[in-house]
Amino acid sequence: MENLYCYEQKLQSYLDEYHCILNQMINKMTSVELSCSISYNSMVQMIPHHRAAILMSCNLLKYTKNEALQNIAFNIIKEQTRSIENMRRILCDCQNQTNSQEQLYDYQNRLDIIVGTMFTKMAEPSCSNDIDVNFINEMIPHHEGAIAMAKTTLEYPICSELKTILQAIITSQSNGVRQLKTVLEDITC
Repeated sequence: MENLYCYEQKLQSYLDEYHCILNQMINKMTSVELSCSISYNSMVQMIPHHRAAILMSCNLLKYTKNEALQNIAFNIIKEQTRSIENMRRILCDCQNQTNSQEQLYDYQNRLDIIVGTMFTKMAEPSCSNDIDVNFINEMIPHHEGAIAMAKTTLEYPICSELKTILQAIITSQSNGVRQLKTVLEDITC
């Protein structure tokens, strides 16, 4: 009985931290000051998105014993830390690549739909008493949101350095979604 109580406490601690991370991500992504540059706007919204993935992975690593998920979490931390560093490195220079008001309006409307869908899916109440399953169900829409954001951004005139970063995000997070779905199948079987 004590083990079950202890696990329930761990689950609640995990979920409390997750919701704190999610709320911080939502606040930071929606409160950034936007400019006349889609390149810049994309990065200042993607950086807090990546930071949330790192924090979510650190939160999982406090609890999981699943080796496959540990490897996925460490990989998320490594890849998204590198991506943040790369975006910060080019942020000022890429701000010089400006866009028309029509492009900015169209881009931001499309992005608002993507992030709104992602926020909703990530905020849905956890339907599992398993921390590992919860993490997977939270991270899949997070990754899918980044993929959709990156693909949308690539449809507009942006600085060339950012294109490489966005293509890497699409590749790594598509692989991440596949890996997460495989682990979920293994857990639920």
